[in-house]
Amino acid sequence: MSPAEPTDLLVLLRELEPVVEANLNRHLATAKEWFPHEYVPWSEGSNFDGVLGGEAWEPGQSKLSEVARISLVVNLLTEDNLPSYHHEIATVFGRDGAWGTWVHRWTAEEGRHGIAIRDYLLATRAVDPIALERARMTHMEGGFHNSYDGLIESVAYVSFQELATRVSHRNTGTASGDPVCEQLLARVAADENLHMIFYRNLLQAAFDLAPNTTMRALTKVATSFQMPGHTIENFGRKSVQIAKAGIYDLRLHHDDVLTPVLRQVRTFDRDLSGDGAAARDELAKFMSDLDTQAARFVERREAQRARAAAAV
Repeated sequence: MSPAEPTDLLVLLRELEPVVEANLNRHLATAKEWFPHEYVPWSEGSNFDGVLGGEAWEPGQSKLSEVARISLVVNLLTEDNLPSYHHEIATVFGRDGAWGTWVHRWTAEEGRHGIAIRDYLLATRAVDPIALERARMTHMEGGFHNSYDGLIESVAYVSFQELATRVSHRNTGTASGDPVCEQLLARVAADENLHMIFYRNLLQAAFDLAPNTTMRALTKVATSFQMPGHTIENFGRKSVQIAKAGIYDLRLHHDDVLTPVLRQVRTFDRDLSGDGAAARDELAKFMSDLDTQAARFVERREAQRARAAAAV
């Protein structure tokens, strides 16, 4: 590693703050104000049984497919852990200056997502409200803990995570078959895209500042990436169902999440040395192997779909 590359957290925060401020101003000028209540079909709602003596929920009341409901609930529970996410990024980024302003603005915008999705699910009776609340309690009690060390690894993680969340929301909306749901999740995804751009631009600046350090951090995150909702109960089974439906799978993760970020920050065009260059080679191999795995997954899925169609 070149001795000129800063690694101290306070030095990195100070060196990158002008980039944070510039991208914060760009974000504030670009982001559009919106209101969750405008995207919820309240006229479809009615009281549930319980305190107000309404009608008990049963699966036939939902117009969504099972996999669409599963994906919506996974997305919602992921959004529900916002207090933990805020704690994690505030701990790394701090609460002062442009960093702190961004942390609080990001949290405020993310807060709308859980509000809107939960209101939609309950107004349309798409899910069992008791099971949903119990799942929320269980998931939030477990919290979320950042698996990565330091500023650059954290920035790399959220760059991928925001884009992955955008893809998941958009494809869940399409899979729902409900124009109202699709419109809502497209609006949520637009927020996630702006957040991704902020973090991706910051990652690119980190690359310019400390290329070898950033390359090592980026490789570590890309090769071990997990969605923030991976601690949701039965997440493994749910993620398989979501992948089989084409909402979020290895192909999308490779093509629509990892590859665009790596390309935009010019990962494989950097002048690197030592362990930075070794990390780049490791990442290149990982991406090649992931591409192969994705191709096999898609091939198996298409074969399964063909067999199922022939059996009808």
